[in-house]
Amino acid sequence: MHFVDIIEKKKRKEVLTDEEIEFWIKGYVDGSIPDYQVSALLMAIVLNGMTDEEISTLTRCMMNSGDIIDLSSIPGIKVDKHSTGGVGDKTSLSLMPMVASCGVKVAKMSGRGLGHTGGTLDKLESIPGFSISLTEEEFVQQVSDIGIALIGQTGNLVPADKKIYALRDVTGTVDSIPLIASSIMSKKLASGADVIVLDVKYGNGAFMPTMEKAEELSAQMIRIGQSFGKKVAACISSMDQPLGNAIGNALEVKEAIDTLKGKGPKDFTELCVVTGAVILEQAGVGTREECIKMMEDSISSGRALEVLKQLIHAQGGDERVVDDPRLLPKAHYVTKLKSYRSGYVHDLPAKPLGILAMNLGAGREHIDDVVDPAVGIVLNKKVGDHVNRGEELAFVYHNKPLEREWLQRFYESVELVNEPFEPAPVIEKVI
Repeated sequence: MHFVDIIEKKKRKEVLTDEEIEFWIKGYVDGSIPDYQVSALLMAIVLNGMTDEEISTLTRCMMNSGDIIDLSSIPGIKVDKHSTGGVGDKTSLSLMPMVASCGVKVAKMSGRGLGHTGGTLDKLESIPGFSISLTEEEFVQQVSDIGIALIGQTGNLVPADKKIYALRDVTGTVDSIPLIASSIMSKKLASGADVIVLDVKYGNGAFMPTMEKAEELSAQMIRIGQSFGKKVAACISSMDQPLGNAIGNALEVKEAIDTLKGKGPKDFTELCVVTGAVILEQAGVGTREECIKMMEDSISSGRALEVLKQLIHAQGGDERVVDDPRLLPKAHYVTKLKSYRSGYVHDLPAKPLGILAMNLGAGREHIDDVVDPAVGIVLNKKVGDHVNRGEELAFVYHNKPLEREWLQRFYESVELVNEPFEPAPVIEKVI
């Protein structure tokens, strides 16, 4: 079999066989197929697409390219959740303790942030002492013991995806639903959970620009999961403005803690409650309405907060931050940004605000950049809120002086209108 024939076949919009896809993935992982040939195939896939059967085979081959986590020794249903990323998305820190407090086992591997999107691991590591590295045996044991573990991806989990994703990033082949879906689902399937719930974002701060594209990606990932015998659902949610109020690692940890104390932002709390209810429903715990009540009770009873403490303690972190968030990293300076006029906040675009937080040091422009856990932005107003002239729009936490250009970009990103309006819902639909 010659790889150039596989490239030619996809260029002609023909369907690749299982054997051809297996040849591609095996050869790319072992180094016998070079980057430049895989780049050509990836571009052909971007232009000509793949069938459901091709996508399932690609997912299976990537999943089988490395280790597969075996969670069968853990009693009960094991669940996982994946977000396609965004700004202020600290969902796992609140949502997963809520789910675990309802008796469902949470076995989650998370990623780091890059560019304007934040990563769960960076947020967790802003908790003093918290370790995101566990062996597979430690991971399984912790889920068995306390019902939850949040860690980084193990070293040899889906190595094919690591190589292909790095290549897509530099060859203009990121924006392809077959490649995005197989990348995400290969990692989720290799992680071993029975139930997978996807939080698929759309909007200016997300990979998917429109709700229609987010629905298309969601449907594709659900079909992949079902072909592997998994229960999969997707929540379609907006990322036109940041999720919650905080953007930045320690600031988002504090907001996640506040949410489990019943004092979180309305949009973030709603996303956690609804997504958690979908997870519980998929796990067979009850109806959607019953599960929503369980999610709300997990906060009001304090059970979810206690699970968060147990999680932090189990992974070497200082659980005192739950009761005293002042123990989290603190920025040297806090600057209030006041509104120059009165009006209703019409636009708080997630991507520009995420980039501004990254410029402070809260994120990475390049994969080897060092993140400052203390810095970021906390919004005092959200879309639809009224603001008076001279009232605070946001608080900036920073460790170096703010430049005039940075301030100008912040104010240019905030749009005010004179008339009140009803903002769009945070969750558009559940599939």
